[in-house]
Amino acid sequence: IEYIDSYYYNKLEFTRFSSSVGKFVGFTEQGVRNAANWNNDASYLSAMKAQKEAYCLNHVPVYYSNA
Repeated sequence: IEYIDSYYYNKLEFTRFSSSVGKFVGFTEQGVRNAANWNNDASYLSAMKAQKEAYCLNHVPVYYSNA
């Protein structure tokens, strides 16, 4: 299971957080700056890492039990 949080502007993905990578990755000039700032904020980064457990691991059994 992987948690992905992507940020788009004008249909272009500029920043993405992936739980498998464990940090933000920027794809544009602005996205790289955002990723660097967010990766330096330890509390925000740990909150994003916790989203996999808070969201994915709680919802997956519900979806699979209904299938």
